[in-house]
Amino acid sequence: MSTYEPSHRKSVLLVEDDDVVRFLTVEILEEFGYRVQALGDAVSALELLRSGEPCDLLMSDVGLPGLGGRELVVAARELRPTLPVLFASGYSEQGLLDDVRQKHPLAPTDSIVKPFDLDLLARRLSDLAGA
Repeated sequence: MSTYEPSHRKSVLLVEDDDVVRFLTVEILEEFGYRVQALGDAVSALELLRSGEPCDLLMSDVGLPGLGGRELVVAARELRPTLPVLFASGYSEQGLLDDVRQKHPLAPTDSIVKPFDLDLLARRLSDLAGA
């Protein structure tokens, strides 16, 4: 039984190229009560967003091969302008966060540094998804 508040089965699109990190993050998100669609690249994520598949929040690694996390969010927000985004990175991404927030001031955007503090991750997701 989870010690975290239920998310009312909100859906998260997770984009992470590292298989182990993706698997572990899916486990954590599901433990928090989210429905998770996990993909390894930005192109696949954009295809899913174009399909009209429900998505309450996008959680993306910043350093994706090919189309990176920043580019993914720019393209995703063309499709879904108010889609909440949580960037995940091994580094502080304050500059990226400030830039994205400036370009999309009405769309919730935040970041978290890997490895995740689980309580902080739960709070950030809940705040962004409106759970």
